[in-house]
Amino acid sequence: MRTLIVVESVWGNTQQIGAAIAARLATTGDVDLVAAADAPGEVDADLLVVGAPTHAFGLPSAKTRAGAVQQQGAPAQPDQGLREWIAALPRPTRSIAVATFDTKVDKPRLPGSAAKKAMKRLIALGYLPVERPETFRVHGYTGPLVDGETDRAGAWAEQLVRAVAT
Repeated sequence: MRTLIVVESVWGNTQQIGAAIAARLATTGDVDLVAAADAPGEVDADLLVVGAPTHAFGLPSAKTRAGAVQQQGAPAQPDQGLREWIAALPRPTRSIAVATFDTKVDKPRLPGSAAKKAMKRLIALGYLPVERPETFRVHGYTGPLVDGETDRAGAWAEQLVRAVAT
């Protein structure tokens, strides 16, 4: 199985989850883990996994990325995030499975999900969902990840393998 994992990460937490998923999926085939800013213009994989932090109840935008830099002191962010990458994707020419995840503050529990927004957009393009969107929790806005979240990400990756195989 060939997997493409595309992540947008401000503080490195979403990247860590993506890496944990990639490590587990690497036991089943080829895996490419790339930043959204560097992602290919077309998906050539059996499984597409995308992840981003939840910003303003959904996918990060140019405005929320700029806000993270100005208000939270985040490192400079690229112009293209996951939202822009998905918007530029062509419809797949064959069946490609998709799974989405996000990172989100543990407390306070806030509504909204970047993973759900990404899934909705990818389904509209013709990708086939294999699992419900998943959320991984972080302490505060900058992290670190809540204890056990990378292990949970690996377990979720195993679920993806089983789901794609059926």
